[in-house]
Amino acid sequence: MDNKTVLVTGASRGIGKDIAIYFAKQGYNVAINCYNKAYLLEEVKKEIETYNVKCFSYLGDISKYDIVTNIYENILKELGHIDVLINNAGISHIGLLTDMKPNEWKNIIDINLTSVFNCCSVILPEMINKKSGRIINISSVWGIVGASMEVAYSASKGGLNAFTKALAKEVAPSGIQVNAIACGAIATEMNAFLDDNDMDVLINEIPTCRLGSTKEVANLAFYLANSNKYLTGQIINLDGGWI
Repeated sequence: MDNKTVLVTGASRGIGKDIAIYFAKQGYNVAINCYNKAYLLEEVKKEIETYNVKCFSYLGDISKYDIVTNIYENILKELGHIDVLINNAGISHIGLLTDMKPNEWKNIIDINLTSVFNCCSVILPEMINKKSGRIINISSVWGIVGASMEVAYSASKGGLNAFTKALAKEVAPSGIQVNAIACGAIATEMNAFLDDNDMDVLINEIPTCRLGSTKEVANLAFYLANSNKYLTGQIINLDGGWI
């Protein structure tokens, strides 16, 4: 039997990279994407291939529907099918809403939310036809409670959470599960702007007294992709008890 295949967007670093590598370690063929960091994506591809699985990598702006369609067609040629879709690509924006420009708002929504629509819209027909598939959206606790100075980011992740719940109901009769991981403070470049004092304050707010790791996100993503067929439509907080 052919290996299962996972598609991970935003996989050149951080959470996406570790998710892709985790699945490769478990014998999955892996398709990876990022917007423009070709050298980083190539490094991830080389690491994935050390686990004796196939890897297809591509650059492209997945907020553009036609690009996603083209990418999907090439994945089918290289890997045959997609069993798991992990929508991880995302960006943040910190600043007052009153200082935010319309193009900055649009960019956040396009990358964090429209790209998820694009990928799901293109890939779902195959999953529906097979009556099998898992979709996992990487979200944020700010999509649940909102964050000052991160209004656009919070709105995009709140939209992603609602998207997850609604799509799960729509495709459950076709045997497809849709869930989201609402990440808390994870040790990634997204939090690199914090100085030592701000980091100490943040960690003191988290009951587990530390940041989460990207590998912990990857572990949960793999669980959602392979276990408990009754679990769908859920936004699962991974935040050390923070929120």
